[in-house]
Amino acid sequence: MLTVLPLLVFGTWEIVLIVAVVLLLFGGKKIPELMKGLGKGVKSFKQGMNEVEKEIKEDDGEGQ
Repeated sequence: MLTVLPLLVFGTWEIVLIVAVVLLLFGGKKIPELMKGLGKGVKSFKQGMNEVEKEIKEDDGEGQ
């Protein structure tokens, strides 16, 4: 596990290279659309998690 850890740390130039590749692949106009979709997905996921937590709490209250 410790031998893999250094591979997960990115330096400045690695991040710059990744951003450049993403810009080349998707273009400047597509990135805001991708981020908007990602944001909607995260929001939906959080709402689902909150609903599940609420159901679990309600079930715990009924069992007592």
